Amino acid sequence: MNGILLPSADGGLRLYRPSRVPLGPFACGPARSRVLYSAAHVAASPAPDAGGPVVDWEATLAFRHRLWALGLGVAEAMDTAQRGMGLDWPAAAELIRRSTAEARSVGGRIVCGAGTDQLPAGRPHPLAAISAAYEEQLAYVESCGAGAVLMASRALAAAARSPEDYLEVYGGLLRQSTRPVVLHWLGPEFDPELKGYWGHEDLDEATDVVLKIVSEYPEKVDGIKVSLLDAEREGDLRRRLPPGVRCYTGDDHHYPQLIAGDGELASDALLGIFDPIAPIAARAARALDLEDPVGFRMLLDPTVALARHLFAPPTRHYKTGIVLLAWLAGYQEHFTLLGGHRSARSLPHLAGAYERADLLGLFPDPELAADRMRGLLAAHGAGA
Repeated sequence: MNGILLPSADGGLRLYRPSRVPLGPFACGPARSRVLYSAAHVAASPAPDAGGPVVDWEATLAFRHRLWALGLGVAEAMDTAQRGMGLDWPAAAELIRRSTAEARSVGGRIVCGAGTDQLPAGRPHPLAAISAAYEEQLAYVESCGAGAVLMASRALAAAARSPEDYLEVYGGLLRQSTRPVVLHWLGPEFDPELKGYWGHEDLDEATDVVLKIVSEYPEKVDGIKVSLLDAEREGDLRRRLPPGVRCYTGDDHHYPQLIAGDGELASDALLGIFDPIAPIAARAARALDLEDPVGFRMLLDPTVALARHLFAPPTRHYKTGIVLLAWLAGYQEHFTLLGGHRSARSLPHLAGAYERADLLGLFPDPELAADRMRGLLAAHGAGA
């Protein structure tokens, strides 16, 4: 296979010779030692976006089947699916309906995001309206037969004046939920509008608030997804959770060590990075099930370089690299994102994502991936 001239951040070009050794086929049942969810992306259609999001349903659902076949669960309609960045509530509701039906057909594990994004953006909303929006989405997710992830709400972050406002909203939701939910703590690195969530910018004080919510309704909380990119803080929160409440790492920088655990406690996972590295994550989960922690780290540690690259600041644009890799891998026919977010990352950034993924063997057909990368570069007047 011929080499590719990839653009570098300094404006130069470097020769890269693509891999010829992809990962082989792998299928496994759900992991026994951890609960592992991949927050899955949405494949967009290249059709003009005149009347709202245009989803390629066939490719989108086929990708979820691929995750289930690997033994991973699907976290549906989350940030990776571009909630708040191109995927509106009507489209998210359709995605949830279709995906839960597909999950039932194969016995796949699924949870779905419930938020407040049906409220108009750019203006304040009273707490009652925010609670009602949450309630609508929570009821919908549960009516589809899935557990809910109570997503962090931009509307609530803007409206809340104290920690008591969070206690009021979340307490009301937990009292009426019909099955345990996953709480979602998304840090400002992922969404700057969520700064000061739980009523405090100080993270120690914010931790106390969320633990108060969990401790008052432990039977209604399956776990909490923590996306703060702070492994030490996550470990501290994990130690303070009530028995039976899971800590789902959402830390796309430190996930191997957090899932492996400290010898006493370990995190489960709900991760966007599991979308592109699913074949490796599944193999690593199997190693844990076989009580092979060394093999687990040998498989998963090399993926961190790709994860840190995809989730580099501005972190919220990680979806662009994830969709690029799905296209290069042949899982969809177009490198297109909802809302025009394909242009959110630079060409050198995309080239770096391609190179790191190729070195991990993540492309089933390395030649197809190389040809598509060449075409992308040529369309922008770069590479060869």
